[in-house]
Amino acid sequence: MHDISSRSLDLFSPTYAIARSKFLGAASARGLVVDSHVLDLPGAEGETLAVDVVLDGPADASKMLIVLSGVHGVEGFCGSAVQIGLLTEDTPMYADTAILHVHAINPYGFSHLRRVTQENVDLNRNFVDFTKPLPVNTGYAEIHNWLLPATWPPGVDAEAELAAYRTQHGARGLQRAIGLGQYIRADGMFFGGSAPTWSNRTFRSILKRYTRNVKQLASIDIHTGLGPSGVGERIFASLDQNAKPRARQWWGELTDVHTGTSTSIPLTGPIQTALFEECPQAEQIGICLEYGTYPSDRVTSALRAEHWLHRHGSADPLLAQQIKCDLKEAFYPNADDWKHDIWRQGRQACLQAIKGLQADCSVET
Repeated sequence: MHDISSRSLDLFSPTYAIARSKFLGAASARGLVVDSHVLDLPGAEGETLAVDVVLDGPADASKMLIVLSGVHGVEGFCGSAVQIGLLTEDTPMYADTAILHVHAINPYGFSHLRRVTQENVDLNRNFVDFTKPLPVNTGYAEIHNWLLPATWPPGVDAEAELAAYRTQHGARGLQRAIGLGQYIRADGMFFGGSAPTWSNRTFRSILKRYTRNVKQLASIDIHTGLGPSGVGERIFASLDQNAKPRARQWWGELTDVHTGTSTSIPLTGPIQTALFEECPQAEQIGICLEYGTYPSDRVTSALRAEHWLHRHGSADPLLAQQIKCDLKEAFYPNADDWKHDIWRQGRQACLQAIKGLQADCSVET
């Protein structure tokens, strides 16, 4: 039996700077080239911010697994750990198969402990066609001022309004209003942007460079913050519903945002859109691996507080520090057993994908 507990904690990092250093070190130890896309902004500690790409396997491989971390910045700690783990162990590999690690696709949010990018954009709402009318989320417009009131902590009026909305529309309705994605308030939560972000453009350029020869493409996009603590929910994340039977063969039980079985809701402009637009020649199959942390009310409150801090600032440095600490803890609990579970499940999902790629990847109905 593979013993992971003795080494798994070393895969995790307390900061983006340390996570990046470990990732670069793991690639170097394997003799793998790192392709760094540098963002021209300083990190929280003055460090370089970059999307670092490592191809593990032949450059002309027709079968590829893409492992993606840090779409939602502060959620990047876990995805980074899984990527480092895969690079530092003897991962079973097969001929004509490669793993493409895209580390910290939102390095600004990862470093500065924000879920969003430097543009205050939720990257998983940004992959829409900005030449066409943008999606409309009328629910968010109704609750924006109550989600982000002028003062923090919020007063009883703000909480009463949100409670009333939940009573009228249900908990799922409130979740949808908050998280679906909105394109009207650039300073608000889950803002999808007014144009493709730097991370969006960078990810597309990475796909164009590395996937030209790929015929069978698998993807695992790693997130945290929804669901039971330590449980890695496997959310079907292919735009082609016909791929679902094959995905179940690879990964077992899956949830689906479109059937209401997932803790997540349908999103406007998810990053998987780029996979299909930039890799049309490849058969595709993918999941989001969503690790639970704390109850949703705690996670949402932490997000609201951090967005409030970004909008208004705070004259109280202790309050600002506490808000940042609370956000990090909401998406990256400081618990050893939780980290063990993240690596174990992440490793398993990646190995299942690598093995699955060896079979005929054509979809079954």
